[in-house]
Amino acid sequence: MTQEENTSGWDAIDQAMQQLYGEQEPKHYGTAIPYMLGGPDPLDGISVYAVNTPMPHWHFVTYGFSELYDKESDDASRSGYGFELTFRLTRCETEIEPPAWALNLLQNMGRYVFNSGNLFQPGDYLDANGPICLNSDTLLTALAFIEDPDLSELRTPNGSVQFIQMVGMTCRELEMIQSWNTRSFLSACESYMPKYVTDLMRNSYADIPSVIRTTERGIEEDGSSTAFLFIQQLSWESPRKKLLQKNMPAKLQLGAKQTTLLSSILRSRIAKKVTLSLIGPDVNIVFEAGDQPSLLETDREVRLTVNPQAVEEITSKLRPQAGSFEITSLDKLQIEILPTQIKDQEGNVIKTIG
Repeated sequence: MTQEENTSGWDAIDQAMQQLYGEQEPKHYGTAIPYMLGGPDPLDGISVYAVNTPMPHWHFVTYGFSELYDKESDDASRSGYGFELTFRLTRCETEIEPPAWALNLLQNMGRYVFNSGNLFQPGDYLDANGPICLNSDTLLTALAFIEDPDLSELRTPNGSVQFIQMVGMTCRELEMIQSWNTRSFLSACESYMPKYVTDLMRNSYADIPSVIRTTERGIEEDGSSTAFLFIQQLSWESPRKKLLQKNMPAKLQLGAKQTTLLSSILRSRIAKKVTLSLIGPDVNIVFEAGDQPSLLETDREVRLTVNPQAVEEITSKLRPQAGSFEITSLDKLQIEILPTQIKDQEGNVIKTIG
């Protein structure tokens, strides 16, 4: 006689969805070969529900970020990673199956979490560096993460599980989020995007006057919640390495793609007297507010103290265009802007900025 498999975590998600959608039988997409046995998909399954309000859409929910079976992790309060992802996508009334690309997107999010150990939380955002639906004309190239408006946090035998909804964002919307914060920006767009349903073919909300006004007012009042910017094209050349060239300034190099965003966030953070850290492959650059501009190098980071005048000098010159300029208030710090190459999934250059 074999012992019956414990599916208490899976059952808890099923019960939450049944409370929301009654007896509707979802379309379920399981994994043939488990990930731990070499299968390509880390999530055990994805269920999809056909919903008609506030507009026809598909509602996806994952199974696999949390502990679906026996308790294995040491954290009794949290089930696995502590969340499952959801996604709402507009649906044509003639559609009978959800699009495969959305299922692949959710599995890709699983690969990201399982391989990196980085977790998603409400308020996070992710730059996809290309269309969230490959080979489409969509403007949506990023994702924001927010609590699912219809699914409360679960208490399961394996710990708590939060339902976090992914929302497709445009490049300009992502910049507004980074300059302000995710929750507030999504709230400003909610009347145009009820339930945060993703529509691949929509125009950018960043062009709507009311959203622009609300965002500008929010940035001025709240500042930016972005304390860290991860920049692949970031390097620092210390003047200490230029022993044969006296009076040479330090040099900060960054990619053209980040200049406009950096300018906006730097103004916002320093105005509220909070730091902004630029995280690169080999160096961390920290901007902090102070009365007297200064530059301090340590083995672990470069610390740039800036006052409003120095911020104005820096941001007035940051443009998405290759070139270099000096910041006189910071010991003639030289900032060099390098072209940024945007590549597709196969590594082909599809656009050059700067």
